[in-house]
Amino acid sequence: MENKFVKTVNYKKFVSLMSKLKSLPDNIPRFGLIYSEPGIGKTYMLLKWAIDNDAIYVRANNGMTQPGLLKTIVSDLDLTDYHNMQMNFNQIVKSLQQEPRVIIVDEVDYLIGSKNVIEILRDIQDMTNVPIILSGMEFANRKIARFKHIKSRLYKSLKLKYYDFDEINEILKQLTKLNFTENAIKCFSIRKIPFRQIVQTIQELESYAQTNNIDEIDETKVIEVLNERQSSQVMS
Repeated sequence: MENKFVKTVNYKKFVSLMSKLKSLPDNIPRFGLIYSEPGIGKTYMLLKWAIDNDAIYVRANNGMTQPGLLKTIVSDLDLTDYHNMQMNFNQIVKSLQQEPRVIIVDEVDYLIGSKNVIEILRDIQDMTNVPIILSGMEFANRKIARFKHIKSRLYKSLKLKYYDFDEINEILKQLTKLNFTENAIKCFSIRKIPFRQIVQTIQELESYAQTNNIDEIDETKVIEVLNERQSSQVMS
């Protein structure tokens, strides 16, 4: 299987959103929200963009507090952790004012339960004007709506979607040398297969094709592999 990053429609829409956020006038808040059902490749996409653009990537976790969030940003900025929330906040603001960097907060659903934690991001954005991307699960937009100070600052919310037939076809072409029948490709798109499962399925199909000396996969084999994977997930 080819080890390459596929620039999906979701990724291209995200890149477009980031370009718009960066170019906004200084008087317009630069908050963005992306959300989706699980398995679409959101985290992989965000990490790729963060690495390529020297952004600060924060992966929130259950129980993350204000000090914990600030410590994570301090670490990414290569600053000294003063073990004092106000001092850490001040140096983050100073650093971002001098050298602006995008902040991406993944799994933001974990922070939405605490008003104090989520709104410290608002304070950072207000004082630095750096773009901040919040990334969450499929109902993150509804959860964020409870925080009026954040919602009013959202420039745009972007819902990522599962892949249609054409995009599945392109993903398969880029990730594997196997050929797929039209109905086999439809199996992926109709079932709304998550990206990580597409990759895992390709790996299994390549092994099957090599063992049986074939180079084209039909829908029967795709359905078989997908059903086996679904059964193993249910059992586990």
